[in-house]
Amino acid sequence: MKKFLSAVALLMPGLMAQAADNNVIRFALNQDIRSSQPGVNRDGNTDDVLMHVVEGLVGYREDGTVGPMLASSWDISDEGKTYTFHLRDGVKFHNGDTMTAQDVVWSWKHWNEPKTQWRCLREFDGSGLIHVTDVSAPDKNTVVMKLEKPVALFLDTLARTDCGATAVISPKSVASDGSWVAPIGTGPFIFGDWKHGEYVSLKRFAKYSALPGEPDGFVGGKEALVDEVRFMAVPDAATVKAGLQSGAVDLAQVSPIDGSDLKKDPNIALEVAPNAQRHVMLIQTDDPLLKNVKLRQAIASALDSEQIALGTSQNMAHASNSNISVASAFYSNVQKQGYNYDPARTAQLLKEAGYKGQPLEIIANKRATVPSFDMAIIIQAMLQGAGINARVTTMEWATQLERYQSGRYQMMTFTYSARFNPALAFEQITGDKTKQKRKVWGDPEAIAMTDKLATLDDPAQIQALTDKLHQQMIADVPLIVFYPGLDIVAHRKAISGYKAWLAAAARLWNVSKA
Repeated sequence: MKKFLSAVALLMPGLMAQAADNNVIRFALNQDIRSSQPGVNRDGNTDDVLMHVVEGLVGYREDGTVGPMLASSWDISDEGKTYTFHLRDGVKFHNGDTMTAQDVVWSWKHWNEPKTQWRCLREFDGSGLIHVTDVSAPDKNTVVMKLEKPVALFLDTLARTDCGATAVISPKSVASDGSWVAPIGTGPFIFGDWKHGEYVSLKRFAKYSALPGEPDGFVGGKEALVDEVRFMAVPDAATVKAGLQSGAVDLAQVSPIDGSDLKKDPNIALEVAPNAQRHVMLIQTDDPLLKNVKLRQAIASALDSEQIALGTSQNMAHASNSNISVASAFYSNVQKQGYNYDPARTAQLLKEAGYKGQPLEIIANKRATVPSFDMAIIIQAMLQGAGINARVTTMEWATQLERYQSGRYQMMTFTYSARFNPALAFEQITGDKTKQKRKVWGDPEAIAMTDKLATLDDPAQIQALTDKLHQQMIADVPLIVFYPGLDIVAHRKAISGYKAWLAAAARLWNVSKA
């Protein structure tokens, strides 16, 4: 009780006096952002906040395809190795300066400077499939990017939110010594005050240059309809729930169980949509025990994926063992094939694996917006029922994330952020584990297929290779995908215009408060 009251006390200062302020929208985050620099020291919360502030040349549409953002159009030449971007006229940075092609070039150099520690540096420097060899500005409205070889995923990778959408920012975002100050972007909101551990305030950009038409994912017609959006760090789910009910919080992503409870409140509505996240259990194939594929297969056959999906989603979700979103055009009949719950097969596989009851640890966290802990508890019970000595260890999210990045775990329940393109979805999990510890599937054939997938633009060829990767993933069991994510946002009925969507990302443009 004392912990709950303390959390409420952190939430309430300064809010009650503004409860009736229709020009401020308050969105509760389960944790503070990690930095103010897009794509650097980031997580999903950081991406959500900064995508209101910065924009890139291209962005994701509602259906997961790539559309224009700061570039009005582009041409592809030289057999797919040269991209010529034509910039929109009159786009302003938040400090009033007009964005030019030279700013795009400066931003590219900033992100690709190793000391910046941009998450996506290795996506473009030739370490993977894409190698950008030159970026130039032949005039103030044109940017030319040259690739060493054609890669079909180039635009998708530019648009990725974990890359900060490869944001175009003002050079004045950094100090004279090159140190980071704050993002000066082109988005509908300006980065304002960041009171660490409490909130980030974004202010309406009055001179925002919107694309024509309706809003469409991260692109299309965007407009800030309120003076301020305040993202508040409220780690305690009960406090978020109380804030929504009292009016101190306007919107929040919530768990299925809290969503089911909150929709009973006459002042609260839910927005629910399937997304491209995947709720999974990672299995460390380099672990002395778990490197045995028969043990991994035994674990898979001991788990009832449908019961895990239903039991952790308030019956809102159904099982899918595919790494591809059920909403994707590439979710085929092959993708529907997965693991079968089969206790007899589990017993036989455990015998063949030589399993002697050694303990296996499942790491989980208790974040309100993911089913990590609930999944781990159900998995533990199912595995123990099959004779597997599973134990759950709960960690703070930051600690678990470090374990994930370093590969220091046996198993962990985890939620992958949204990826729309099949090649990007498989790129999240496949790779050389000696070079990238966060990768979970280091099989050379799977890596080769994923690399090949990134070069394809013919839908039939993409489908065939995606299906083959799925079948091999089911056989190898480097992880178990249980079901796709749900974007569940609870909001006060005074809020209008908010939509849940495939990317499971907060979008507070075109949103108003009565």
